[in-house]
Amino acid sequence: MMREPEPEVAAEPALHFPRRLNIHFRWYICALLFFACTLNYLDRQTVSVLKGQLQSELHWTESDYGWIVFSFQVAYAIMLTVSGRIIDRIGTRFGYTLTVAWWSIAAIGHTFAKGPFSFGVARFFLGAGEAGNTPAAIKAVAEWFPSRERALAAGVFNAGANVGAMVAAPLVAWLTLRWSWQEAFLITGALGFLWLIVWLFVYRPPSVAEADREPVANSLTTKFPWAQILHSRSTWAFTAAKFLTDPVFLFYIFWLPSYLQQKRGFSLAMIGYFAWIPFLAADIGSIAGGWLSGYWIKHGWSLSSARKGAMAVCALCMPAAIVAVFASRAWVALAMISLATSAHQGWSANLFALVSDIFPKARVASVIGLGGTGGAVGGMIFAVIAGYVLQKSHTYVPLFIIVGLLHPLALIMIDRLVPGNQFDPQTTVSLTLDS
Repeated sequence: MMREPEPEVAAEPALHFPRRLNIHFRWYICALLFFACTLNYLDRQTVSVLKGQLQSELHWTESDYGWIVFSFQVAYAIMLTVSGRIIDRIGTRFGYTLTVAWWSIAAIGHTFAKGPFSFGVARFFLGAGEAGNTPAAIKAVAEWFPSRERALAAGVFNAGANVGAMVAAPLVAWLTLRWSWQEAFLITGALGFLWLIVWLFVYRPPSVAEADREPVANSLTTKFPWAQILHSRSTWAFTAAKFLTDPVFLFYIFWLPSYLQQKRGFSLAMIGYFAWIPFLAADIGSIAGGWLSGYWIKHGWSLSSARKGAMAVCALCMPAAIVAVFASRAWVALAMISLATSAHQGWSANLFALVSDIFPKARVASVIGLGGTGGAVGGMIFAVIAGYVLQKSHTYVPLFIIVGLLHPLALIMIDRLVPGNQFDPQTTVSLTLDS
């Protein structure tokens, strides 16, 4: 087997792991990525869990809270592209270290906030730091995993987002009741530094990885100008797909509890009992969607057919949202919403893997960051639209119809703009305007 060229960051001393460990080592790396994603969403959700108490204690208005959330979203959207570029330049190990340290310090910084403005500043810096998580994680997957396993690996680490969202409420509530909201921010933020200790001890560039590594032409050392990335149709296909589909999951995160309460008659206790189910389903879908394309690749499917086929299965499940909003029984609606959240995460696992299939590893984080910015902007726009629709019409029907159709639309666009030959490793180093 031809040895892959060493990455740019390979100047660091490589660790020679025993062969038995080396065979499975990439999955230990994936576990680290999973826990980083869990902490990312835990720190992100802390303020929403404490919203009621903070409003009462610090006398926030709803408008104040809206601007606090907006501060996070603006920084997150801007820094996704910037952080992806930085991580490609300085490497995965140090780039991820900088990212997690930054957002952990910002999370702890909430402890010292006294009012809406200082909370907004803390949220801005949190969003700027958290933006580097996905570009760094996908770059690590591209470095360590062969093509047939990338979607599964992306699905596994991306499942951490749902775990973080699920554990935030009970953990933050317990910390607050046990001590105070300041300690809740302090302790959850400090967890990131425990992760960093393990990361710095374990992670090295995969220059000496021996196990199951196929020769790949899109190496870390390939020269690939930023302008060439921007001129590629594949870049904009990925960015547009994120712009269309990221708002769907954000809609379920931010509006599912109020929908269940207002339209399905759920009490606050019932929301606590049942609203986590769609996010557990999202975890299952994230892993299953990644496994599906890998299974097809192992059985002889081309990369293009396997990725697009898995994405098609997921996209065709998304109209379950339309069934949900018209269902007469609440349990049917919740089941259909769970199918949709599961399918969305399966879609995301393959969409992330698609980037690592097409682009040189040295530019994966840059493309992921650019696409993430597109998704964040789409989420901001959809939030405004959703608020306007609900204020004027007092119905969720148009919103559920929209979120049920965006993935099939994005699939058609991906299929047209990303031809099958882009998945051939021998062509990924020569993307052109017509690619």
